[in-house]
Amino acid sequence: MISHKKTSRNPAHAFHLTIKPIGARCNLDCAYCYYLHNDTGNDKAAPQMSEQTLTELIRQHSESQDADQIVFTWQGGEPTLLGLDFFRKVVALQQKLIGPSKRFANDLQTNGVLLDDEWCAFLKQHEFLVGLSIDGPEKLHNACRVTKDNQPTFDKVVNAAALLRKHKVPFNTLTVVHRLNAGHPAEIYRFLTHELGAAFIQLIPCVEPKTFQAMAPQHWNPAILPEAGSSAARPGTGDSFVTDWSVDPDEWGEFLCRLFDEWYKDGVGRVIVDWFESLVGQWMGLPGQMCRLDKYCGRCLTIEHDGSMYSCDHYVYPEYRLGTIHQQSMAEMASSPRQAHFARAKMDNLPNSCKNCEYLFACRGGCPKDRFLTTNGEAGLNYLCSGLKRFFAYVDPYMKQIIRDLKLKPEQFVRR
Repeated sequence: MISHKKTSRNPAHAFHLTIKPIGARCNLDCAYCYYLHNDTGNDKAAPQMSEQTLTELIRQHSESQDADQIVFTWQGGEPTLLGLDFFRKVVALQQKLIGPSKRFANDLQTNGVLLDDEWCAFLKQHEFLVGLSIDGPEKLHNACRVTKDNQPTFDKVVNAAALLRKHKVPFNTLTVVHRLNAGHPAEIYRFLTHELGAAFIQLIPCVEPKTFQAMAPQHWNPAILPEAGSSAARPGTGDSFVTDWSVDPDEWGEFLCRLFDEWYKDGVGRVIVDWFESLVGQWMGLPGQMCRLDKYCGRCLTIEHDGSMYSCDHYVYPEYRLGTIHQQSMAEMASSPRQAHFARAKMDNLPNSCKNCEYLFACRGGCPKDRFLTTNGEAGLNYLCSGLKRFFAYVDPYMKQIIRDLKLKPEQFVRR
């Protein structure tokens, strides 16, 4: 979605910060949740950001950035469990602590289950951008996104979308593409755009090693990593390295190809799909708009409910804890040698098969958390590589045509 310590003398430039004010606590029990290893929602002392930590977070995030607009992205878990009063406090503190020379904005990533008219009126009043998690039509959505007592959530999420439209709250959709819905790209695209009214679609491929709850990314035992193309490198096999709900690499490529077909027919300039938007720029030689497709990592950090800061949203493990805002400045942690090493490792650790690939400019090896395949005796190949190559080869002529059209008729690409 979208993006403040005491370091105006040493700003960390602009970086994206995902804030988890309630930790992993959630009112749903999605089968594929990568954050389950941190779930303390049933503890007597359920995680919740204190006012002291919230105040320090807002002050530091503002002072650590050299951007004109400071963006706060609230995520979880499910942040709406904190209630409206918490977010009223957020806005009041932002208004108090952020100086007049800077603007601020808020994003809220939510499953939508708790949204009602009061929530939506507040979100509209304070110009929140909402990310609404939904995995497609009813059957596909309910396959994984259920409550703690295994009840479906589709109707509540669709109702949330209707309320957001009613109150004219801008929202994006966030769809996790997993093994159970990957075979329905056209159905998902048509539902999101024609029925739900989404004009901005985000897609996340579900890739989870079976060890994800106990083992941090890139701390895998090299001896157990699967070879590209083997049965262990696919979901649903007896020796699979990934969870049964992970998307198959080739199905991910096919999903992107077919969803691209739908988008190219009537969505260009009208609907933004994050993958396609980024790739148009990359085919023009520009940096990737999505961190997973950019050359380096390290500019999308995460802060937990207790003020602990981590290298990335998908790296909330002790091995990637940078420190706490109660002991170090946010800017110092964001620009630390440790975080710089994390950022550079994305390109430094590429296997030769990636370095020699004609589509390296497009994927940059993909998200490092997914780089657990071996090939030609080298580790570090992205699990999704075969599907991504198929997709890049398919869209190449279309991307070139879009770029030609963009130069001739740029008005076609302005969202209407």
